[in-house]
Amino acid sequence: MDDIPLATRTVSPTLQRKRRTPVALASAGGALVVVASALYALRAPILERLAPVPVAGLSARLSSDGRLLGHFPYPEANDAELISIGPGVALNTQAADALRQMRRAADAEGVDLRVLSAFRSIALQKQIFFDVKSERNQSARERARVSAPPGFSEHSTGYAVDFGDGRRPETHLSQSFDSTESYAWLKRNANRFHFVLSFPEENRQGVSYEPWHWRFEGSADALKTFDAAGRFSD
Repeated sequence: MDDIPLATRTVSPTLQRKRRTPVALASAGGALVVVASALYALRAPILERLAPVPVAGLSARLSSDGRLLGHFPYPEANDAELISIGPGVALNTQAADALRQMRRAADAEGVDLRVLSAFRSIALQKQIFFDVKSERNQSARERARVSAPPGFSEHSTGYAVDFGDGRRPETHLSQSFDSTESYAWLKRNANRFHFVLSFPEENRQGVSYEPWHWRFEGSADALKTFDAAGRFSD
């Protein structure tokens, strides 16, 4: 990242002994701020290029706001934070409870809301990102528009869910999911259960529109986890 501090400045002992008026000190201080800002603006692109590559196999580096190809970094949930919600599918315990309530409410209204994916380990995300990238002959930037690099996926937190419509399986993981009853129901009701759409149309993160991808923000930990993304979407 480019938040490396500027080199420490020292003041000449001779200058320190000289008496200055408060106005002179204020003027000098203001000049230093201007100079420091100018130096940082010049150095920031250089520091960004020299920063270490965060993901092996990708030449991309972190942007000044901490993102990699549009995606914010996320920690991997540990086993104690997860609970099974189906064969091979796990979710954060608090998110899972809210999800159960939400699916019961959808079912009561005749909506067949399905869970296609939830927690994914960083190792699995790495496999998904690089294997599919290779199969589709995509560049890293092209792949990142539709799939987060490992270590930068909301799914690794245990709070993100990919939804589908049981009556419209052809729309699964497709932007056409937004034409389904399940999506319309989520738009009307998901906020009541603390789920929000992560990547709406024309989102500022530059990630492709994903009407199926929602994240849970119903706990202090979840809000903290998605603080940067939440502020970025304001």
